[in-house]
This record gives sequence, C-alpha cells and structure tokens, in this order.
Amino acid sequence: MNRFQDHAALFLRLATAANFLSPVASRLGLFGGGGWQKFLVYAGQVNAFAPPALVPWLAVAATVLEITIPLLLVLGWHTRIAALGAAGLTLLFAAAMTWSFGIKEVLDYAVLVDSSSALLLATLPRYRWSLDAWLASRRVA
Repeated sequence: MNRFQDHAALFLRLATAANFLSPVASRLGLFGGGGWQKFLVYAGQVNAFAPPALVPWLAVAATVLEITIPLLLVLGWHTRIAALGAAGLTLLFAAAMTWSFGIKEVLDYAVLVDSSSALLLATLPRYRWSLDAWLASRRVA
C-alpha cells in the first residue's frame, strides 16, 4: 500500500468509529439527545417488525456492538473482523430502516455508505498504524 492508502485506512477506521460512538453518546445522554428512553422509542420504530418485548434486547445488543466495534477500530485490534462487524451491523440497520420507514431514510442518512466503507476497510491488506500491525511486527522479530 502506498502512503496515501495508509492515511486513508487510518482515517476510515477513525471515521467509522466516530459514526458509531456519536449516536451512542447521545443515547447515553452525553450529548443531550434525549437519552436512553428516547432511544428505546426510536429502536421500536426502526424495528417495527419485532415484537415489542424484544425491542429493549435489540437496543442493548445494538449499543454493546456500537461500543465494542468502534473501540476495536480505534485501537486497530482485530481490525478486519471489526470492520466486517461494522459493515454487517450497518447493513442490518439499513434493512430494518427500509422495512420500517422506506428506502429514503436509509439514503438520507447514508447508511449504505457507512456499510460499504466499512466493507472496503475490511478488504485492505494491512492497517499500518494499528495494534494489529504492532503485534504482527513483534511476532516476526
């Protein structure tokens, strides 16, 4: 990879992480945003096809993944797996949004761009400034 690709990979890791952490911060009340109760209402709207009793479990599962995946991306640890997880999670979100609201919401919020950029990140051959690269260099030496 050339120097620009290394920079792009780092930027993509950090931008993808930010796309997950910002909404989590809002739902936890760190940026205002209405907090957990408002998020549960929204989760019920996005997952309108799910039984209401399942919505809190989906909300918790999404939040755990939306914290874990970006932390892995920021650290650059298990980067490929984290990027695939990000792509899959955002693709599931896009599907749920499409089912519940229609495709316009998915396009307006660029959810497919998030998913495809995470998938692109997963295809890169290396992640220069990452814990993965550092660990790999220690194994070789």
